Amino acid sequence: MVYFIAAVYIDEEKGRGDYDEYIREVRPIVEQYGGRYIVRSDKITPLGEKWRPGRLIVIEWDTKERLDKCFQSGEYCKIASKREGSVDSRAVIVEG
Repeated sequence: MVYFIAAVYIDEEKGRGDYDEYIREVRPIVEQYGGRYIVRSDKITPLGEKWRPGRLIVIEWDTKERLDKCFQSGEYCKIASKREGSVDSRAVIVEG
């Protein structure tokens, strides 16, 4: 299994911009390529001061190739700018 883990930081002064639209549009794309959401929430309790994301996403994939196909797909590329222009997101891929 491969896991895509993203922490999203939302600037309260800047707002969410197009991020809510991105959230609605990305789920069917991820699922079309075989991704399964494990966590998709903004209900987070930080355990320290250094890591305080506003939203956390964990997606499980059978293979890294399927994950790569999803995030390189034309469908995803059309909406990626909605996230990139609205919030600070940091992601990792973890094999496990």
